Amino acid sequence: MPPDLLTSRDATEIICHRDGEAVTVGRFLAQAATLAARLPENGQAVNICADRYAALVGFAAALWRGHPTLLGARPGAATQAEGAYLLADAPQPEAALPVVLVDLACGSGEVRAPAIPADRIAAIAFTSGSTGAPTAHPKPWGSLVLGAAAAAARFGLRAQDGPPASLVATVPPQHMYGFETTLMLPLHAHVAIHAGASFFPGDVLAALEAVPPRRILVTTPLHLRVLLAEGRRPPDLSAVISATAPLSREMAEAVERDWGAPMLEIYGATEAGSMASRRSATEDDWLPYEGITIRPGFAEIPGLGLIPLSDALEPVGEGRFRLLGRVADLVKLGGKRASLAELNRVLAAVPGVQDGVFLAPRDLERNPAARLAAIVVAPGRSAADILGALRGRLDPAFLPRRLEMVDALPRDSLGKLPREALARLVQEEP
Repeated sequence: MPPDLLTSRDATEIICHRDGEAVTVGRFLAQAATLAARLPENGQAVNICADRYAALVGFAAALWRGHPTLLGARPGAATQAEGAYLLADAPQPEAALPVVLVDLACGSGEVRAPAIPADRIAAIAFTSGSTGAPTAHPKPWGSLVLGAAAAAARFGLRAQDGPPASLVATVPPQHMYGFETTLMLPLHAHVAIHAGASFFPGDVLAALEAVPPRRILVTTPLHLRVLLAEGRRPPDLSAVISATAPLSREMAEAVERDWGAPMLEIYGATEAGSMASRRSATEDDWLPYEGITIRPGFAEIPGLGLIPLSDALEPVGEGRFRLLGRVADLVKLGGKRASLAELNRVLAAVPGVQDGVFLAPRDLERNPAARLAAIVVAPGRSAADILGALRGRLDPAFLPRRLEMVDALPRDSLGKLPREALARLVQEEP
């Protein structure tokens, strides 16, 4: 049988906490059905709703209507998509696409969750462009449901695992990580999402205070660094989950020490979705989700098949693996190898550095004179200060020849750094 829009969720269960109100599954279904009936007959949805619950209703309505949702699509790609339209929770007077407003005041009555064909393309995810041009990856509904079930089992989010969990997220639902955790999980796990803004530290803490236990914070290393620096302890957390960039052991230990919650990390990729996890304060190795097989060079994903991976992996036994870094991030200089991720970790540990990244020129492999560059945010410190600190921490071959001091790095909402934006900072041709 094709999987339903929701898995075994009773109409009276809470699916969202919004503006101090608990929204039930039954109300959600009624609103999604009403919106689905207003959508065009054919098309592709670009869901830009800022309210996370409105984004959930919009995604469900588009899927109900048979439309894929474009995730992480840049404006140019979205406007070129056939039949593309915007799902928005506020007017968009200057939009280049037709706009359908998600009206949460509409929808009532008893509605049954529809069955969705497993092979229906529910979403098309675009890579971030951090390592090159964005590429599109279609996501069949059946594969997304299997992924949500595997994540629910790994993180104890099934009905048999205890009370429902309250998810507060700092990541947007328009990108793969936020989509999987805050749109797919409420449909197929025993969780309720928080709808409001939770980006700045004060917003995050207020959101966590507004939801009942078991609270889980879904976030990124970039947001964690800011939250930890704030110095305010959040209300009791059952877990903190991070993804999108490597999480240092030091930061994971700080979360567990200061917040008293297990620090869990997800390994995933836009191409394959979430694939594995670890407890970052105590584990170096990753354990794949049930049903997923990961070997050097590829992952076998239920519903997707074999997916090539951009990361270098080392099997360590019992199905686990160690992540060595992105293949594209491995650099060789003077007969020695290093990963840009590890160099970035060393840079971040320099006192006074708030953010920073190493950048390899495109001709590094073929130009014997080419060297690394670094871009650093460190108020009150000079380039000479940073370079001097790195001399005691890095092999001389990997010291940056050029070190640019900037006020901020051009990170997106997930903390990623598009290659083109970095190239502009060092005036390098992208």
